Amino acid sequence: MKIEQLVPLIILLPLIGGIINGVLGKRLPKMVVGSIATAVMFVSFFLALNVFFQLNEATTINLFTVIRLDDFSLFARLLVDDLSIWMTLIVTGIGSLIHLFSMGYMSHDKGYYKFFTYLNLFIFAMLILILGSNYFMLFFGWEGVGICSYLLIGFHYSDENKGLLNGLAARKAFIMNRIGDLGLLIGLFLLLATFGTLEYTEVAAKLAELSPSNWMLFGITFCLFVGATGKSAQIPLFTWLPDAMAGPTPVSALIHAATMVTAGIFLVVRSNFLFELAPATQDIMLYVGLATSLLAAFIAMRQNDIKKVLAYSTVSQLGFIFVALGMGAYTAAIFHVTTHAFFKALLFLGSGSVIHAMSDEQDIRKMGGLKKFIPITHITFLIGTLAISGFPFLSGFFSKDEILAHALHHNPLIYGALAFSALLTAVYMFRLYFVVFHGEFRGSDHAKSHLHESPLNMTIPLIVLAVLSVIGGALNLPGKHWFSHFLNHNVMGLDKIEELHVDNSSLITLMATASILTLVALIGAYSIYVKKKSLPVEDSQLKGLAKLSANKLYLDEIYNFLFVRPIEALSKLAHQLIEIVILNNVVLGAAKAIGKSGDLVKKIQTGRTEWYLLWMVFGIIGLVVYYLVKI
Repeated sequence: MKIEQLVPLIILLPLIGGIINGVLGKRLPKMVVGSIATAVMFVSFFLALNVFFQLNEATTINLFTVIRLDDFSLFARLLVDDLSIWMTLIVTGIGSLIHLFSMGYMSHDKGYYKFFTYLNLFIFAMLILILGSNYFMLFFGWEGVGICSYLLIGFHYSDENKGLLNGLAARKAFIMNRIGDLGLLIGLFLLLATFGTLEYTEVAAKLAELSPSNWMLFGITFCLFVGATGKSAQIPLFTWLPDAMAGPTPVSALIHAATMVTAGIFLVVRSNFLFELAPATQDIMLYVGLATSLLAAFIAMRQNDIKKVLAYSTVSQLGFIFVALGMGAYTAAIFHVTTHAFFKALLFLGSGSVIHAMSDEQDIRKMGGLKKFIPITHITFLIGTLAISGFPFLSGFFSKDEILAHALHHNPLIYGALAFSALLTAVYMFRLYFVVFHGEFRGSDHAKSHLHESPLNMTIPLIVLAVLSVIGGALNLPGKHWFSHFLNHNVMGLDKIEELHVDNSSLITLMATASILTLVALIGAYSIYVKKKSLPVEDSQLKGLAKLSANKLYLDEIYNFLFVRPIEALSKLAHQLIEIVILNNVVLGAAKAIGKSGDLVKKIQTGRTEWYLLWMVFGIIGLVVYYLVKI
């Protein structure tokens, strides 16, 4: 089949799966529901692989016309180039493994068919986002991802114990993303006002022709970046992401690894031709990303919920990637997005396997010694931990090292701060690994009696992701840079950006430094949590910086004080003013007055013919008098 036929099928298959399960899923066996949802994902992935091997140049596929006016047209159109097909492979590939894992993890859930319906629709919206040829298609997918994430994060809203918290977490994610979405929407209106089009290729072509002012470019790119901070969880719009852990673990893996959080990064890379002409926005992006990376890494140091540690790790890694974007290292950013998808999906699914074995327990202080009970989960989780920590020659080592090389070339201080963030990543990840898998089991006897390895449909995705986490760095080995050449081939804007070339001595120094930092963190964590058998203490016993870290720098409390409570107070005031004063007194008062006047008028309507004749006579006399007076 040709690319023009394959690409629409890649998008449609998850939609078809979602519709089938949404309509018929309640009456189908769980195995059939899960098989349909997972099968359409794997077929989409293999079709994407087919397109990947066929693609030689950027291809545009017209679907239909949305609006056609004299001076403006809007199309539902797809753009297939190396960037969009690579992101499609990540989304469908990782998404397929998460669907397969979910078949085992969610097997006892009452809302099984709804869960897979939402998952398929989530992937459908994400594919629209990355394969669209214009900002309208991107925004359509952007909002679709937002509503599906709301449904998935609050999936267990009816849970007796945590239902309210799950609902609040979903609401928080939805509202904070709407703030970013407003920025994106303003940016799109500015684009339309400046260039008269939302097509990527047309905007890029008109840049040189129209030469917009620096202020307009800054306004457009800054608004796009605000949109990116919402989806990709950067300061100040990042606190929704850790709370999104309220959703089932496969949802956490899907949102945090390869789909929703990469949407903002994709937006910036796709719009690279705009950001390259707005250095002020790039600087803002760089420093916001750096602050986010350091802040999230600091918070992760004292978290004791296994999923919360990984959530703040995601925020930190996203900050790392935004530093790369701020330096114009777009291919390095997508390279780290790729390796991060491998090891972060592995870690989240691994945490899900741990939680499954622990009968839904998530507190790492109640775990310990699990390597004896769940060996496959243990080995794969260790590989994921080593990869994200930058252990030599694993995937994260190469992708982080490339960003660090750009940072050293850009500014040594930026390099130092990023290297410190990478060190913190290694410290909290090795802490998590040793506390969970080493030492003695600290849970209840009941939990210990139920410890067991996960079924094959959960461990196979772990093994596949572990392999990818080991070999993923080969995509962009120093000196070869296959991935950089691949993206620079036909992706608009990237073909004009020069790649950073690091000499061999600097490269060896960078790699040696990164390796030493990782090994120091590994040895330090092993000494503290294995040899000395230290354990995370209760939150009440923490002091100073440790207490700040455990309490997430009190950011949620600060946001509640500055924004939530004032808005709630204004809402109550508006309720009293509008509902009670205006509605009851003005609106209902007017209605009552009209009702009373109706009561008076209806007394005239007696139903007796002689009275109607009398009123007709009075009417005729009135008309005659009016006519005589007028003359």
